[in-house]
Order: sequence, then structure tokens, then C-alpha cells
Amino acid sequence: MGSTRYEYTFVRFGEVWMEGGNVAQEDYRHIIQEHAAEGWRLVQIFAPEPGKSDEHYYELIFERPLV
Repeated sequence: MGSTRYEYTFVRFGEVWMEGGNVAQEDYRHIIQEHAAEGWRLVQIFAPEPGKSDEHYYELIFERPLV
């Protein structure tokens, strides 16, 4: 009986300042749907702690079983 092994991919996208506030540069829903179609499963969305970094980004973490 073997255990399942996984591979991971990380997709980082940021925000831009626009009148009215920060706006994501890409639609995260589109990114998730594209990766799901390729067999990836969303595991986590990471964002740095507010005020701890000048960067404003999100990182989507996906996994899928190794074939």
C-alpha cells in the first residue's frame, strides 16, 4: 500500500492602486478555474500580513497527485 505523493505550484498575483482603492491585477477565479482544468486543486491562498510588507500580493497554492 503506497501513499499518494503530490506536486505543488504557486501562482502569485498582485494589486494595483486605482481610484477608489486597491484592485487585483487578475481575477483569482479565472486562475483557479484554469488550474482546476489542468488537474490542480487549490490548497491555500497566502497574503503577507498587512503593514509588514510594502508588497501587496496574493499567492495561490495548488497541488495535484504525481502520476
